[in-house]
Amino acid sequence: MTIKVGINGFGRIGRIVFRAAQKRSDIEIVAINDLLDAEYMAYMLKYDSTHGRFDGTVEVKDGHLVVNGKKIRVTAERDPANLKWDEVWC
Repeated sequence: MTIKVGINGFGRIGRIVFRAAQKRSDIEIVAINDLLDAEYMAYMLKYDSTHGRFDGTVEVKDGHLVVNGKKIRVTAERDPANLKWDEVWC
């Protein structure tokens, strides 16, 4: 069974959690909420000054982050209580 995960905050810790999840077959990141735009999120994931380059493909398509061919919803909600996590799991 795959656990679907949404990350709120894509700073240093959010990116480390993302990288760790990418190494596991039982976890799928389906959404990321951060005030950064998707292009900058992709750049920060690709080129981490501490952990080095991301070992995989990272791109942005139609406002979504696409990592290793998997589409990830990107939102920019200041109040996490307003996030519609249930709309992401489909």
